[in-house]
This record gives sequence, structure tokens and C-alpha cells, in this order.
Amino acid sequence: MDLFAGAGGIAEGFRQAGFTVVVGNDSDPDACATFQLNFPDATVVHGDIRQQSVKSRILEAARGADLVVGGPPCQAFSQVRNHVRIIDDPRNSLYKEFVHIVGEVMPAAFLMENVTGIDQMGFREQIASDLALGGRYEVLPQVIDAADVGVPQTRKRLIFIGVRKGRGVVPPTVRQTHATSLLSLLRTERRGKVRYEAQELDDLLGSAAAAALRDTNDLSIVSAAQALSDLEVLPSGLRHDSLLYASLPEPQTAYQRYARAGAGELLFNVQVPRMRKDTQLRLRAVPPGGNHRDLPERLLVRNITGEKWGQENGTGKLSRRHYYAYRRLHPDMWSWTLNTKADCVYHYGVLRSLSVREFARLHSFPDRFVFTTDPRTGPLPGRHDGGPAHSRYRQVGNAVPPLLARACAEAIRETLEIMVNRPELVAA
Repeated sequence: MDLFAGAGGIAEGFRQAGFTVVVGNDSDPDACATFQLNFPDATVVHGDIRQQSVKSRILEAARGADLVVGGPPCQAFSQVRNHVRIIDDPRNSLYKEFVHIVGEVMPAAFLMENVTGIDQMGFREQIASDLALGGRYEVLPQVIDAADVGVPQTRKRLIFIGVRKGRGVVPPTVRQTHATSLLSLLRTERRGKVRYEAQELDDLLGSAAAAALRDTNDLSIVSAAQALSDLEVLPSGLRHDSLLYASLPEPQTAYQRYARAGAGELLFNVQVPRMRKDTQLRLRAVPPGGNHRDLPERLLVRNITGEKWGQENGTGKLSRRHYYAYRRLHPDMWSWTLNTKADCVYHYGVLRSLSVREFARLHSFPDRFVFTTDPRTGPLPGRHDGGPAHSRYRQVGNAVPPLLARACAEAIRETLEIMVNRPELVAA
């Protein structure tokens, strides 16, 4: 069962590892529509898990589930005082519901995902204690970077894996390449021209990681170009949201073959946003791998061509909140962490934004996973403002990368198989 499931990133990763998804729950109707489209045999429960009717439907659908997974929002972690337990803070009621449902279902194992800021604020042990349910579970917290498990994007997450005590097993450690600590982009400037290049931070291990990154048949470390090069032909401002694979180049890398597997004849979610003239001028000055710091002073003016947009800040220049929007991917390195905005990163080779499909590729969703929205128009309970296009970017940006979830799922599956093969421990 997948709680706070969003579009289904965790569920997709566990499905790839051989699990069957029986139920997914989220408060966002658009995310639920995507989940239902991609998991047609699962029960999808839309609504606030704190409502008893919603919770009852979830529990009824998930009878006998071996695993509970999810990433509950925890709004109050940055404000909570040391003498207040996280689970008792009313602002963390969604986190409390996750803990309570684990206690209600008592699965063989569970996985809880959240941001690493929780770890940095010193709540790791308190959360592990809550999830242990008075000693009924053994819990192992670990930080995993998505780029270290084959996702073409750096995205650190704090993962709590718990297994029932008395079964003769312990929570597994998820295997990682640690490429993010061995490789980085180096900025150089010669004769006024800025370049970024991948560099090794360790002579021996860094060299091996760099070789794996360059190898287009190696799925352990994947670059942006290895994920996206077959989609480079998508034009800026493309309005059609599907096209025939036959109109695209053949897959050029192992990752592209992974992405296309089982997708059929059509590729979906390929619309590309239009760009303002000001944005085009700035991006021409940003090299692949670069950002706003590479812009000359003349391009930091708020309105270069006189085209008005957004709120003015009174300075006549870009404000700090705009800086994140002028970043270009580097073809030979994984992507920065994506957020929920279409302009959080731009293509490395052509002057354009990324389509939702390219967002999804960088997030490790396979092409057969299609993003949609609830067909009902207007405000709905749990729906976020911005319209269908923004919702699809938001669904991807908020998701757990499936290959990160898959790495966890494979480790958990090995543990569960030990339980199954040792019935005397299960009986005990």
C-alpha cells in the first residue's frame, strides 16, 4: 500500500522490483488520476487520510499487504522544540497517520521517505523510535542520493526501512555507487569564455565512476544526455502532447532503451513551453552546466527587450528568486534536483525548456508511465492552482524517482525472501 502516493513514483519502483500495488492514496485528485491510469488494477483512494471514511477505505483495500510505503509531509519539523515529540505535534498529523497505519496493518516491512532536512535538524533517532512501534520493528535510516542508484538527477532523500522483529532478519542497506561524492562539474574561464566539465574528485574511485558515467551501456551512473538525447528534436512551443516513436531517432543508450520498454507506438507528455525573448537571450549566454552566475551584467536587467512579465522588485534587475530559473543541464553529468516548475532547468543542447516527458526521464519514470489530470474542471478538494500543464510538472517534481524506490524495493525483497524461506521464524 502506497500512502501520500502522489503520481506513484514509489509504487512504480516497487512494481519494477516485482511487487503488486494494491492501493494508493493521495489528497490531490490530479495525482490520483495519474496513479489510477498507471496502476489500473489498484484501488485508488482520493482524500485526506485523517478522515475516518478515507482511512477505512484504505485499510479495507490493503488487507494482507506485505508492505506499507509512503512519504508523509512533516510541516513542523523546523519549529518543534526539543522537549516536544514530533509525533505529538498537531502540525505533523499526516506523519502520525503513517505511523498509526503501519501499526494497524503490521506489514512484514515498511518504507518511509522524506527530505534530508529532517536529518540535518537532528530528528533521525526520534523518527526511528516512533516507527519502531514500541520495539515491534527494527528500523534503519539511511540517506540515498538518486544519482547514486542510476537516476540521471541528484536528489537526496532520507529513507527509513523497517522490518518486523523476531523474523531473523534486519533492515537492509541499499547499495549505492557514491558517484555524487566522486564526480563534480568544474568551471573554467579562458579568454572570457566559460566552460563546465566533469571532473574526478578521487584518483582511483573517481576514475572508475567517470568511466561508468561515460559508458552509454552502463545503467549505474547516467548523464542528462544519456537520458534525453533521443528527444532533442522536440521543438520549443510544441503544442501536441503525443507523437509517434517512429518520428524520433532510435534509442542511443541503455537508459533510453529502459525508458522506452513497453511504451507502445506513442510517446506522451511531449508538449514544450514557449520561452520569452529575455529568457532566450540569457540562456544563450549560459554554457551547458552553467547558471545565473555566468550572465554578464547587461543580461541581469529585469526587462531586456521591454517585454513586461511578473512582479517588479523595484531595482530594475533580476531578484534572487529568479536565479534558479537560469540553469542549463550539462550533457555529461546528471541533472540538478528538479522542482515543480517547468523553468527550473533548461536543455543542454537547444535553447528551450523541457517537456514533462523529459522531466519524467530525468526522474527515471519509464515512458509508459503517462501523466494526466482529473478531467473535472475548476477547483476540487486537494487540487493545486496552476492548471493541467503545471499539475503534470508538479506531479513529476514531487515524486520519488522510481529507480531510487526500485533500489530500496530490491533490497527489501531480498530480506522478505529470507523470511519466506525460513518459515520457522515467521511462525515464531
